[in-house]
Amino acid sequence: MNINELRRERANVNQQVQALAAIEAGGVALSAEQHAEFDSLSTKFSEITAQIDRAEMAERMAAAAAVAIDPTPAAVASGGAPSVPAQPKMPEVKGAKVARMVRALAAARGDTQLASKLAVERGFGEDVAMSLNTLTSSAGGVLVPTNLSSEVIELLRPKSVVRKLGARTLPLSNGNITIPRLKGGAVVGYIGADTDIPAAQQQFDDLKLTAKKLAALVPIANDLLKYAGVNPNVDQIVVSDLTSAIGSREDKAFILDDGNSNTPKGLRHWAVQTNKIAASDGSSVQKVDIDLNKVILALEGADANMITPGWIMAPRVFRFLTSLRNETGNRVYPELDNGMLKGYPVGRTTQVPINGDPDGKSADKTNASEIYFADFGDLFIGEEDSLEIDYSKEATYKDSDGQVVSAFQRDQTLIRVIAKNDFGPRHVESIAVLTGVRWGV
Repeated sequence: MNINELRRERANVNQQVQALAAIEAGGVALSAEQHAEFDSLSTKFSEITAQIDRAEMAERMAAAAAVAIDPTPAAVASGGAPSVPAQPKMPEVKGAKVARMVRALAAARGDTQLASKLAVERGFGEDVAMSLNTLTSSAGGVLVPTNLSSEVIELLRPKSVVRKLGARTLPLSNGNITIPRLKGGAVVGYIGADTDIPAAQQQFDDLKLTAKKLAALVPIANDLLKYAGVNPNVDQIVVSDLTSAIGSREDKAFILDDGNSNTPKGLRHWAVQTNKIAASDGSSVQKVDIDLNKVILALEGADANMITPGWIMAPRVFRFLTSLRNETGNRVYPELDNGMLKGYPVGRTTQVPINGDPDGKSADKTNASEIYFADFGDLFIGEEDSLEIDYSKEATYKDSDGQVVSAFQRDQTLIRVIAKNDFGPRHVESIAVLTGVRWGV
């Protein structure tokens, strides 16, 4: 039995062990027979691992003892082959394992066993090959293991403005999580020596997060997916395409979606009406500054925790503020060069509309935008720590211009990534929106 067959056998043993562990994790006690089977499988896993270790050691010893032979006359005359300078090893790209998994699965057309074999042959790494061998099929494709999908989820932070500004992530257990919050404060006051202490009545509410399915379509050139070896540049492109698509759609959901049609409820709809403030025409520095102060005061006046406040705005509004100058010609907000405004970080995204129609329903098409100011330490993203991936070389999709594109004609593979998450604030008073912003039109 060769080393690859040993690895596959160990992966099969591991799959049986995980199935037994899942039974016990679900609250069902294992029977005596299942305990015996678990012990037997554990012993077998250790024995196979020892065999693999010995085989790998033998391979390393054979490689170390090998003598390079160069049959060219020049090498024979000189008494040896010319030396080759050592090449520095390129650092592995974060999320590379998922990229290699995607490439192997696409090359194998979803056959996980064949994909595992290809991963070994192409040098994608033993952990990638083992994960492919134990993948779970689902209605949405294959379920990427947590240890690999967590890398991709972590890479969403710089891609998603809401995550980057400090929104906190929580795991969704069985697709749900409930976070209690204090809605009304206790009654506190000074009393006399013979006066009864007033009863403190606190009001509580809940933030309930329920998994919503986010589906992103990512077209990737077949030339990249067919590349046989490990290459950090190829891995980087595949990972970047995956995370950019998910991050962009997440921002739209977490900022604008209304919570209907199986979408999360975004900042715009979580904000209470008193925290939605109409902007001035921005015709003077004073007016702009007053508007910005109003949204900050909306949070401060509601005793928001102000743990990690920040701004979200469209690039057009950001550029207007960077170029704003006072009577002496000095820039009003030079700190924007460092991504800060009035001491708080700024996030820019094209997901904030500039056409006056955030919901796609309004008749207002007067180029209005919005500015969001929120305490992101008080905002939560509930998410499942796994991804589902499926593939098609024949499907069609719409590009950014709304044109229908055939993946087959473009020699692309269309990868569908499904993530599950939800979004909400612990206190709705921690969000303020400046509406009708026409600055920079």
